[in-house]
Amino acid sequence: MKMLMFDTEYFWFETFSKNLDHVDDLETEERIEDTAVAFIHAEVEDEPRKDKVVKKAVSNLKWYLNKVNKNRIVLHSFAHLSSSKSSPEFAMEVLSEIKTKLENKEVEVHTTAFGYFSEFSIHVRGESLAKVFKEI
Repeated sequence: MKMLMFDTEYFWFETFSKNLDHVDDLETEERIEDTAVAFIHAEVEDEPRKDKVVKKAVSNLKWYLNKVNKNRIVLHSFAHLSSSKSSPEFAMEVLSEIKTKLENKEVEVHTTAFGYFSEFSIHVRGESLAKVFKEI
């Protein structure tokens, strides 16, 4: 798994086009203020070690939220951080589990529409920790 995390003033997204046939039709637009954002890429090698990957992802995301003094995060499936890609079903399941575990830790979690290309705008802060890459 690869994660690219940002400390942002805001993250805005709108569904643009559906890219997976088996997901529900959806049109959504949302702007989340003063949030962390995580672009998450699930890889094929993550599939046999799902529980470990989810646990480490949650730990890294919680660490990042503490570092940037946030309790709000946007999870965005982003299949462009590696040439190795898990199945869409696995990626969707992992994101759902990460979201649930973060919510159980009292984090406010937003997600972008899975199975859609989205238009987005992001204002990333300038500090060094405003942009962090993690490989699990």
